[in-house]
Amino acid sequence: MTSLEPFEVYAIRYACVERKASENFLGGDPHEAGMPMDYFVWLAKSDSKTWVIDTGFNQQAADKRGREFLRCPTEGLKLLGVDATNVEDVIITHLHYDHVGNFDLFPQAQFHLQDSEMAYATGRYMTNPFFAHAFEVDEVVAMVRNVYGGRVSFYDGDVELAPNISLHHVGGHTKGLQVVRLWTQKGWMVLASDANHYAANMNEGKPFPIVVDVAQMIDGWDKMKRLADDPALIIPGHDPAVMSHFQAPSPELEGIAVRLDA
Repeated sequence: MTSLEPFEVYAIRYACVERKASENFLGGDPHEAGMPMDYFVWLAKSDSKTWVIDTGFNQQAADKRGREFLRCPTEGLKLLGVDATNVEDVIITHLHYDHVGNFDLFPQAQFHLQDSEMAYATGRYMTNPFFAHAFEVDEVVAMVRNVYGGRVSFYDGDVELAPNISLHHVGGHTKGLQVVRLWTQKGWMVLASDANHYAANMNEGKPFPIVVDVAQMIDGWDKMKRLADDPALIIPGHDPAVMSHFQAPSPELEGIAVRLDA
């Protein structure tokens, strides 16, 4: 019996886009049916600590990239009792535009990031449009400014932030992608973010096509299976099925947020 303080964990849906299945798997069949994508940020709350995981994007980014913007992620957080202006800690799984926008709406936050992700987002690979496309330069520059302001905590690999939460470098999708392991009433849960866009990526062995290192992405699936107490506790980062597999914490949050640990 563990004495660890459990987290309540929520997925907050803030945007979506229509896609073909072939866009979500390496070697996908272009004749397959549609396979939409949802966009989430995550919230972990215990009796003594609150963590926000990723910050999403805004209406301007949605217009630029042809996404349907449903609401600001901070609105979903507020409905769960969290004021973004008071949030003290934000984990950034990686620096792609859909995970690190809205940085200005968290003015008190310390950001938690892998060394290798900052090096990747500011280094030689960004001269290649294939790698650079999913980044927004202004957001990367803003994070650099936060570094100079003392607001970024860097990690080189796996790290325990507290006995009930840890970060684990998996790479693959980006050089510095990290996943979050949380203790919950169901046991150890892993927020996969883009280590596993859809459950089918991992379950069917079909990597997502935005990738730096395919072998590392596949190794990341195995790592997450070791970290979670059950494969069902590995939460994919963009799968619309999350909204149907888990329940909203209240009728008012139907279609907006679901509780992952209940």
